[in-house]
Amino acid sequence: MAKVYLNPDVCIGCGLCSVYCTVEHSGTKDIIKTFNSQPERPQSRVRIEREGINAFSIQCRHCQEPWCVYSCLTGAMSKSAANNTVEYAANKCVGCWSCVMVCPNGVLARDVSTHQIAKCDLCPGRDVPACVANCPNEALTLMTDDGKIINGFSEDMVVENIVID
Repeated sequence: MAKVYLNPDVCIGCGLCSVYCTVEHSGTKDIIKTFNSQPERPQSRVRIEREGINAFSIQCRHCQEPWCVYSCLTGAMSKSAANNTVEYAANKCVGCWSCVMVCPNGVLARDVSTHQIAKCDLCPGRDVPACVANCPNEALTLMTDDGKIINGFSEDMVVENIVID
């Protein structure tokens, strides 16, 4: 399985990861149409945390112990045996938000327009997620479990699960 990792030393909080995530999950996949003419813009699956001059992007960590999966009442959240990612089936979700409440990283977002959640799905159909591919400073990178970097910076600069108090 591959995960998105962050180098907070080069993240400037520009928000392009969030913008391109929204575009990737839109019906048009066109930045102008997504933001100017699409009636219901999809919610970004990326959250930008800012604390003073520090900023970083955070998305679903596809946890080994996924509390969101354990708390899901309908089975909408599941752990894929094939690729070890946390997956979401919108057609099973009833919008109870229990997964949002238990996520230790606070990365699941409520989409109030659809009464469902928005979570990182690593952009299926793409080799590299949109947030990683469009990060101008290469603050985001995709790395496999065996340490292979698919895009971005060197392994020794990777920081995971950052929490700002």
